[in-house]
Amino acid sequence: MSKIIRIGTRDSQLAMWQAKTVQSQLEHLGHKTVLVPIKSTGDIVLDKPLYELGITGIFTKTLDIAMLNEDIDIAVHSMKDVPTVLPKGIVQAAVIKRGNINDTLVFKKNEEFLSARDAVIATGSLRRRAQWLNRYPTHKVVGLRGNVISRLQKLEDNDDWNAAIFAGAGLGRLNITPENSINLHWMIPAPAQGAIMITALESDEETRAICAEINDEVTEICTSIEREFLNRLEGGCTAPIGAICYINKEEEVNFKGILLSKDGTKKIEVSKVVPLGKHEELAEFCANYIIGKGGKTLIDQLQRGDKVTNIYSTKKLTDDQVMLFHNDVVSESNDAIKISLNRIPKTLVRNEIQNVIITSKNAVEALLTNFSAVELQFKNIYCVGRRTKRMVEKRIGKVAHTEPNAKKLAEYLVEYIDGTEVTYFCSDLRLDDLPNILTENNITVNEVEAYQTKFDADKVEGNLDGVMFYSPSTVEAYLKQNKANGIAFCIGETTAKEAKKYFEDVRIAKVPTVESVIELVNENYL
Repeated sequence: MSKIIRIGTRDSQLAMWQAKTVQSQLEHLGHKTVLVPIKSTGDIVLDKPLYELGITGIFTKTLDIAMLNEDIDIAVHSMKDVPTVLPKGIVQAAVIKRGNINDTLVFKKNEEFLSARDAVIATGSLRRRAQWLNRYPTHKVVGLRGNVISRLQKLEDNDDWNAAIFAGAGLGRLNITPENSINLHWMIPAPAQGAIMITALESDEETRAICAEINDEVTEICTSIEREFLNRLEGGCTAPIGAICYINKEEEVNFKGILLSKDGTKKIEVSKVVPLGKHEELAEFCANYIIGKGGKTLIDQLQRGDKVTNIYSTKKLTDDQVMLFHNDVVSESNDAIKISLNRIPKTLVRNEIQNVIITSKNAVEALLTNFSAVELQFKNIYCVGRRTKRMVEKRIGKVAHTEPNAKKLAEYLVEYIDGTEVTYFCSDLRLDDLPNILTENNITVNEVEAYQTKFDADKVEGNLDGVMFYSPSTVEAYLKQNKANGIAFCIGETTAKEAKKYFEDVRIAKVPTVESVIELVNENYL
């Protein structure tokens, strides 16, 4: 008696169509089959936990468990839904001939919205969303989930939606492609889109041999290249990655790949053509090209975005600064204080001022907003911080002396100031150390409020490992919205002094730079 092949499938309409297609091809070759729709995993028990088996695919997990439990002989999947690394003991047994590879746009009335500034497009795919926003950045993309039928109905029911994006293969297989639809040939599809994969147990040689009879070699080659490209970029459903490969009449393997940021503002593409038979390293070459063009940074940002934040910065960090963090750090950042530059009276700078104190770059910006550099005739300029010094010397004039914090600068001036009077360009929230020390030592301090500091900190959800502070004001601003939990990573001693009033664990960077504070954070994860 010949073996009856039990074909496992999800019970959705599209999944059943795919399973019946495989069933038809196997029975045409004389094999006996039976369909086994799988609904849930609730009553299936395995000896090992899922993570040990490497079961990760949200759409394939149920069938993987049923196969490992030997309730089915093969499973039929939409290949684009299958993780690039299969669970232990399960292998790809066949890929049947590929269908429509394109994404399809289904629209309500006409295509005029494509040239409009405002339009609403529905899709549940990050890849489709990113590519659409890259091409139409002013459009709004809304989420859309469910099976094909329900998604079409949601498009119909939502009056403010202009269109929705579907896999062309799914619409075609169910014979429900609307008249108001177009294939998006410019949009690079998901790796292996339009292909159907059959999996089997690695140990079941008989079943694997039977499945090999319906394997389509061209589809196997192309989808293998696409999936290897995806795997090498370490991308899953959280990364907008597209790939398409085909073999032309000249027996050339053509490949296109794309990686985008989730909002579509960043895009890296690759295209390459090689002769059939010399395509073994095509996926590796194209993935490395994407990585070399900034793909590694983009993927790291995408992966960090899916993890829980454990470090918060009270200053907005640049992309390059974020990439300096240890792999275990998931950072979030925003400016906890906002600066408003004041209007400074012209009479203040009509005559040369002998001694000027500038303790921040904000004060420099305020001066240069009110006056031209030639109007700022200062005999001696004293600064706090190397970056402030560089900014002053680049835009105003030579700095007589600089110290890392205001207290040390005041102590220096007590000993070495030329004269007995200073003009101090400061914030409305300046600390008392500098003016108090100078006044106590009979040095007159003329304060000029150059800018105002406004508290604008975020309320941070969840428990943090630590918070990065860059001035006493950032500490004060942060604590107006949040409690003092975790480690306070501080840019300097003055900031640390303020943080110590509230935080039990306060650490100070070696040098007063953002990068040094990041290095301080990284030491906590080594």
